[in-house]
Amino acid sequence: MIHEVEAIYEHGVLRPLRPLSLAERQQVRLTISDSSAKVSERDTALVERARREVAALATVPTIEEVRAALASIPGSLSRDVIAERGDY
Repeated sequence: MIHEVEAIYEHGVLRPLRPLSLAERQQVRLTISDSSAKVSERDTALVERARREVAALATVPTIEEVRAALASIPGSLSRDVIAERGDY
């Protein structure tokens, strides 16, 4: 299960800003990001829309189904990105 939780760093300890439903001494994995980092409204809206779409799915596609769907797209994404960037 994944939870996004805001916390504050005080005296060498991260303190969540709201209670967590975790067992005492439960081990978790943290990903730290600076909440003051600029995130565009467009990116935020896109992520939120994707979350809503995934939540509404009756079944989640397997990685094999995703690969098969992506394989049907003609061309090469890496070539398109390189061409657009013009770096190479």
